[in-house]
Amino acid sequence: MPGLTAPSDYSQEPPRHPALLINSTAPFNAEPHRSDLISSYVTPADFFYKRNHGPIPIVDDIERYSVSVTGLIGNPKELYMKDIWKLPKYTVTATLQCAGNRRTAMSKTLKVKGVGWDISAIGNAVWGGAKLADVLELIGINKPSQITPSGGKHVEFISIDKCKEENGGPYKASIPLSQATNPEADVLLAYEMNGEPLNRDHGYPLRVIVPGVIGARSVKWLDSINILAEECQGFFMQRDYKMFPPSVNWDNINWSTRRPQMDFPVQSAICSLEDVNVVKPGKITIKGYAVSGGGRGIERVDVSVDGGKTWMEASRFQKAGVPYTSDDASSDKWAWVVFKVEADIPMSAEIVAKAVDTAANVQPEDVEVIWNLRGILNTSWHRVHVRVGHSSM
Repeated sequence: MPGLTAPSDYSQEPPRHPALLINSTAPFNAEPHRSDLISSYVTPADFFYKRNHGPIPIVDDIERYSVSVTGLIGNPKELYMKDIWKLPKYTVTATLQCAGNRRTAMSKTLKVKGVGWDISAIGNAVWGGAKLADVLELIGINKPSQITPSGGKHVEFISIDKCKEENGGPYKASIPLSQATNPEADVLLAYEMNGEPLNRDHGYPLRVIVPGVIGARSVKWLDSINILAEECQGFFMQRDYKMFPPSVNWDNINWSTRRPQMDFPVQSAICSLEDVNVVKPGKITIKGYAVSGGGRGIERVDVSVDGGKTWMEASRFQKAGVPYTSDDASSDKWAWVVFKVEADIPMSAEIVAKAVDTAANVQPEDVEVIWNLRGILNTSWHRVHVRVGHSSM
């Protein structure tokens, strides 16, 4: 593509924060320490997880960069950044989460394939850009629409990057046209993150943000948009990021029997403590994040210091000084909440957190019942262990 190129090797990677926990270097996949993740409601770009499938694309000439819109539409069009910038700008606070977040814990039950994420393959940012519904209106697709006159029902996003899973081809994914053309779904073609231009790791110069949906559908380094009759047939839609039951293994898997995963389930994790901790006597602070997909708010976060025998309710908040009420207009419906509670603990304790969303969905107690061979969507109760240690004089 003029203006944007995909390197064939990793010699021109951008700089990254040295505090990140690196899961793989080529491609680069990394997450922040859990304590850094929860230090603020909005995640700084430096500490937002990095999920890549190939070398990071490079912008040669922003003036020449364009996105082609083709497929089952009447008038194919090339859109330049100046065209995107002319559209009304919206900001959407939304949490992105890799479907493989917390995979490492699932792998302890039985080995799974995938990047070994801890609990920080997730982040919350303020994304700025044009609504996809407005962009599609430029090419004659009304909002909202279920189908185009030519039979288009899905909107495919194609990146410029090169993935080994696509045999050197680009990353691609799709969402239904009904979602893409619904202004209330807040799907963006984003060019800003936290008030600054996107950096290279996060999709500069233009990326898709699909709130409430697993991060795999928020395609970075956008090259083209294609209006299709059927959903995208790319690797990451058809042969990855699908939820299978524990009975399916690599010998009997049939990818066509499951739909591509879209919304993510209710999730929470404790970030103020590591998996194993030694603390001083007295009260401790238990703090973490909770989030649900599909725009569902968090109704409650329960915390236990005795392995789930008894529970206390944590406080929840988003923006400082603004009371959080799930599903209230003042709340960010696509974003996580931070939860917090203080508790006295016995000499040794298993501390547990579980969240409940506004549809009364609750996290499952045990990871074994949701184990799947790709290790996605580990939303089981998050557990950490604490022992009280007395300092010697």
